[in-house]
Amino acid sequence: MQNVLIFDCVRTPRGRARIGGGLNEVAPHQLVADLLQAITQRLSLDPSAVADLLLGCVTPVGDQGYNIAQASLLAASWPDGVAGAQVNRYCASGLESIHSAAARIAAGWDDLIVAGGVESMSRVPLGSDGGPLLDDPALMLETAAIPQGISADLIASLHGMSRETLDTFALQSQVRAEAARKKSLFKKSLIAIKDENGIVLLEEDEHPRPSSTLEALGGLRPAFAKTGELGFDALALRRYPILGEIAHRHTAGNSSGLVDGASLVVLGNEATGKRLKMKPRARIRAVAVASSEPTIMLLGMIPATEKVLAKAELMMADIDLIEINEAFAAVPLAFMKHFGLKDTNVNVNGGAIALGHPVGATGAMLVGTLVDELEQRNKKLGLVTLCAGGGQGIAAIIELI
Repeated sequence: MQNVLIFDCVRTPRGRARIGGGLNEVAPHQLVADLLQAITQRLSLDPSAVADLLLGCVTPVGDQGYNIAQASLLAASWPDGVAGAQVNRYCASGLESIHSAAARIAAGWDDLIVAGGVESMSRVPLGSDGGPLLDDPALMLETAAIPQGISADLIASLHGMSRETLDTFALQSQVRAEAARKKSLFKKSLIAIKDENGIVLLEEDEHPRPSSTLEALGGLRPAFAKTGELGFDALALRRYPILGEIAHRHTAGNSSGLVDGASLVVLGNEATGKRLKMKPRARIRAVAVASSEPTIMLLGMIPATEKVLAKAELMMADIDLIEINEAFAAVPLAFMKHFGLKDTNVNVNGGAIALGHPVGATGAMLVGTLVDELEQRNKKLGLVTLCAGGGQGIAAIIELI
């Protein structure tokens, strides 16, 4: 089995997912095309050497439909010989595309693959593709599948997380993201997006609110209480009757932000890196996926992390830095509680609460953030993990070279 090396990581800034947001006027395939052109320049890469583009996308309809990976390749004027495919494992899609690429490279079937993700949430609303876990009442009742916001409040209730605890974590995300911005810690991977006239549309993440305070966060209304009243609280309590009731404590301020964005990671084997004169930055040590039951839903990253640590023959104490997607504040808090972690090496530059969660792109964005920060701190091992719909979780261990 061959080592799977990471040669580069790039991403767009995250633009707020609304009309007038920094990336709203840019088609999602063009966001990816801009990144494809950036990696050819950064690596002096002949794109004909790339076997495939694997692109995570959670809502592949409309502007993101009909295989957005192939559309992105054509928009970037890459050679006809490079293929492309869209990948969907809910919020884990960006990292799943990296997993799939890594497996093919490790097996020796391919030498060089670009993997990542894209989501234009301002142009293609999340869930607009429908599906039985969204639209089939019989299946939802049978499996007690509930919306993610209700699941987040369920987790907070089960773990006794107060509103202040959730808001304090959210504020820390904002503070850390602003500190990272001031130190230019995101600059290494960040590609400014320009319009067709070369005018910069967005060059930094647009979602953070550095002026946030605990008092302001505490004044926000619970976001999912009304949804719970539609019968979803009762559905959750059917599986977790020990609670009696669900305390709705997640708000727009302590949940991940809806944003637009794209990300890419260049992966290959050692021989190809030498042939193309590309210096590797890191290698993928191990990958794993797992799933939990669909009501609690958002804790799948815990069994996925346990699985990937076992595959890598490592303990959590061996991991220098952790990037866990901040889908809701309760998710990383429950993760840290389970593994007995302090927050000193978890999401050290903030996370999706501050920066936003462009669902199909987030996994690959976290890989880039982790590689950059391992280099910045001269550390060796990092973990990337995300929860995903239906109870799924995904994890990867990255080792700096």
